[in-house]
Amino acid sequence: MATARMVIGMVRRNFRHLDIDDFRLIYKTYIRPLLEFCIQAWFPYFITEVLERVQEGATNLVPQLRKCSHPARLKKIGITSLKDRKLRGDITEVYKLLTGK
Repeated sequence: MATARMVIGMVRRNFRHLDIDDFRLIYKTYIRPLLEFCIQAWFPYFITEVLERVQEGATNLVPQLRKCSHPARLKKIGITSLKDRKLRGDITEVYKLLTGK
């Protein structure tokens, strides 16, 4: 979690003018893998509180979208919330267990 915030700080320092496409690439390459790693360890306690706020702070790096709400920013950028990604991963794992894959 602290590592994800450090990466967001690095992005903030090194990329002054981010558009939506650049942010999507940076987010999917550097930020989302760290957040998804944290989800596995912190899910029972902090997913809706801490990790979603980290994602919200990351999406706030795009200047054109700062006035939008967090769900609207996610939709315009074309990414899903961490809670939705965790649910999808859980459903996939249950399917694998039930089908023996």
